[in-house]
Amino acid sequence: MQLLSKTENSPEIARNMRKIVLDIETKNTFQDIGRNDPSLLDISLLVIHDSVTDTYTSYLEEDLPKLWPILESADMLIGYNSDHFDIPLLNRYYAGDLTQIKSLDLLVEIRNVLGKRVKLDQVAEGTLGKKKSGHGLEAIEWWKAREIEKIRKYCEDDVRITKEIYDYALKNKKILYKDLGGVQPVKLDTSKWEATETAFSLNHTLPF
Repeated sequence: MQLLSKTENSPEIARNMRKIVLDIETKNTFQDIGRNDPSLLDISLLVIHDSVTDTYTSYLEEDLPKLWPILESADMLIGYNSDHFDIPLLNRYYAGDLTQIKSLDLLVEIRNVLGKRVKLDQVAEGTLGKKKSGHGLEAIEWWKAREIEKIRKYCEDDVRITKEIYDYALKNKKILYKDLGGVQPVKLDTSKWEATETAFSLNHTLPF
């Protein structure tokens, strides 16, 4: 993907980058597989937001081949705990290497400043004034009951929250999170998040 030559904080960069916000729900838990390894879990459903089309799209496990061309043209993957969980898990299904795509894990960015993990629900409540619509264990029970639409809605809600937090942080250079002491700010250095020299797309790592 050809990016315009602009300064790091230029809005043209954000418009021309293909940013994919993603979240994954699974069919099972770490307890089920007996190991704390996300790559060994099984995907039930995945939702992405594509900045090019400004749409939310969901994929069941059998639909994942339709997702690969989108990810292969992405300049950046965005998630919450995505470097540890979503990307390693999704990479097990992919014939190439998704870790070669630039990624932005909001949890990592926050932890690097605070020195501790903060739940997405805390950030959503502090930054956006709203809470998640469920939790991952519920999504597993919905999968067992084949209540796919409930999983789809919950996963899309998480992707929307993650996107809105990312957009807020990029604009305000901070996020806020809710804890027992109230709402706390976290200043973030977002200057390189969409910098042209660090933005690139995979452009097919499949072994053709």
